[in-house]
Amino acid sequence: MSTKVPLHHQSSGSSTGDSSSSSSSMDPLLLVLKLPYSALRVPRMRLKVPSFSLPSPMTVLSLVLATYFLVVSGFIYDVIVEPPGIGSAQDPVTGNIKPVVFLSGRVNGQYIIEGLSSGFMFLLGGVGIILLDLALDKHRARSVKASFAAAGVSSLAIAYVMSMLFVRIKIPSYLR
Repeated sequence: MSTKVPLHHQSSGSSTGDSSSSSSSMDPLLLVLKLPYSALRVPRMRLKVPSFSLPSPMTVLSLVLATYFLVVSGFIYDVIVEPPGIGSAQDPVTGNIKPVVFLSGRVNGQYIIEGLSSGFMFLLGGVGIILLDLALDKHRARSVKASFAAAGVSSLAIAYVMSMLFVRIKIPSYLR
């Protein structure tokens, strides 16, 4: 019955032979390049590993909400297509030029202000949901919970009504 001996125990006396055999088996070009630097010694350095602390929850929430606002407002579209900030149309009755915020009739196009206002309404609805979640916390005072609930419901209501108004302006014959 034979027992297996680990590799590091088998070659106990040939430690000097291993280093010479590894350097002799190296590429000769590498040895020529390594020769001028063989007299140099690596300095002892005491480097401190940088420590990063986690951001606060409010910082993370702010970054998430800012990213959400930029995505839903069409910021990427605005950067690529470069639409005008606001449009203009001639009033058929008076003939005057009036500013237009919504690019009516085109679902796949927008003015910059239109995207930002729609994105703000979506963000307001998201904040309303967060406020309603905060109103369910058992450790808050009753008046604070009522304030959070009222602000959350009103934020959601305003966001919904304004978003539906924006859709009716954008697509005049939608759901009629």
